[in-house]
Amino acid sequence: MRFLLSSALVVALAAESTVASSWWSGFAGKAAYNKWHETELERWLGDHNIPYPTPADRADLENLVKKNWQDKVATPYNDWEPAQLQSYLKSKGQEAKKGTESNKNSLVAQVKEYWTETADSASKSYESVKDWIFDGWTDSQLKAFLDRNGVPAPQPRKRDTLLATVRQNYEAIAQKLDQTARYPGNWLYEAWSESELKEFLDERGVPVPQPSTRDKLIASVRRNSRLSAQSLKDLTASASASANAAKQSLTDAMLDSWSDSQIKDWADKNGIKVPQGSKRNELIALAKKHRNQLTGDNVGSSAVSAYGAATSKAGNEYAKATDDVSLKSQNTFDEAVGTWSDSRLKAYLDARGVPVPQGGKKDELIKQVRLNKYKASSGWSAWTFDTWSTENLKKWLSSQNNKAASKSSATRDDLLKQAQDSYSSASKSGGSNYASVTSYLAAATDAAKDTTFDTWSDSELKSYLDSYGIPTYQGSNTNELKATARRNANYFRYGSQEGILDRLRGSAQWVLDQLKIGAASGKEQAAYNAEKGADAVKEAGTAATNRAGEAAQKAGDKVKEEL
Repeated sequence: MRFLLSSALVVALAAESTVASSWWSGFAGKAAYNKWHETELERWLGDHNIPYPTPADRADLENLVKKNWQDKVATPYNDWEPAQLQSYLKSKGQEAKKGTESNKNSLVAQVKEYWTETADSASKSYESVKDWIFDGWTDSQLKAFLDRNGVPAPQPRKRDTLLATVRQNYEAIAQKLDQTARYPGNWLYEAWSESELKEFLDERGVPVPQPSTRDKLIASVRRNSRLSAQSLKDLTASASASANAAKQSLTDAMLDSWSDSQIKDWADKNGIKVPQGSKRNELIALAKKHRNQLTGDNVGSSAVSAYGAATSKAGNEYAKATDDVSLKSQNTFDEAVGTWSDSRLKAYLDARGVPVPQGGKKDELIKQVRLNKYKASSGWSAWTFDTWSTENLKKWLSSQNNKAASKSSATRDDLLKQAQDSYSSASKSGGSNYASVTSYLAAATDAAKDTTFDTWSDSELKSYLDSYGIPTYQGSNTNELKATARRNANYFRYGSQEGILDRLRGSAQWVLDQLKIGAASGKEQAAYNAEKGADAVKEAGTAATNRAGEAAQKAGDKVKEEL
């Protein structure tokens, strides 16, 4: 989504110290941590890897938190790794500038452009942790929290009511357990498995602590929960606005495609009185006035319902419409990797920096891959070349003065192995040689990705699928081979999904798809009416069809702009 950028900062160096001192003086006395228990201050310092003396009195701990609050809360991105910096840019609807994907300083500068957090706003959010800390929890995790603490889950069990019940009982539960609640401890995540903690971090592009322990995982989840909740809030607000705008355009298109009798019939079913002798423009105006009542009595109802579902999803990440799509995605990923070869399963883990079980059986490999289903492949690696065409591989090898590029007898598999070996050699040697390699990849990867499999021969596609252990059958046409190759390549590169924020963008795309379905239904109805009527009606039907299509396209463009 696109968000308003903060105003450009034009601050002289001489003024910076004045700004800093005035910030501290204005902020002093109202920081959230002023009210924290001594153990919460120690917990915050531990979460942010800040050493503190033991024993220490409360005043010393608070001063240490205050000293680090700006760097660790107001501008934490300075400590982030490139993958997390890129993930943040993505949450703002931006991509890292070409050639800067691995350049931390450049990525930090880009993140800074879109950063709106201040120490004051962060402190205000910590005044009521319960308002945001549960936003990233699944429905089952919310229910488990209530069950574990003896609080009846609301019926029917909807996400909004689950969240409300958890928030209403949060302080009482903490008090009952004799725990602090302003900066909560590990007790809050007692029911979470280590895989759930890792999944939370992976979905948000946050590096999993290595080596990881349960305490370190919880600390990382707790440290990143607020920023994650804010990104989700910004994204869903924009998605909701986009869906509402598209919904309005859609209903305009539908109404334009209806006949007068259809509008009157709809109004009658919805209890709307139509003045006798109303002209067409008056009928349309009346229907638009009552557009919120456009429910199930018209040919475009499926599209309108889709917008309602997707808009609700924007504010409620686990609403049924896209939750079903998410579940289906997870299931199909799990099914797909269950058929992969051992070598491809190991490659999936290797591309993500996940230790490959030595001598592990296939069941163990599949289990590890599924545990890392939300983790995208990290940065450049030898597997970057996995889906490059023969032509792109030759260009790459030629740039590296590799003789294999000029061999007419070299197959794509031969070229791929040479490219991967060349990359691995440069990666190990480092220095300017490796810098040259990554610079080339940054410029070439997008072009290679945009034409993935388009120019591949059937034999190359079959060989690629064979690397997954996927059999191909005689009679399979080129399009079927490409579709299977793309599906498995996407699973290999992105895992089950690209993360929680991408699922929301996915819901917006789903909205767009439903819009197309609704527009198509409107067209079919208009065409049917035209066929049934005289020539004049045919002309009107054609015009209505065109208006419906144009309006649908405009609405679709609005959604796309927000993606």
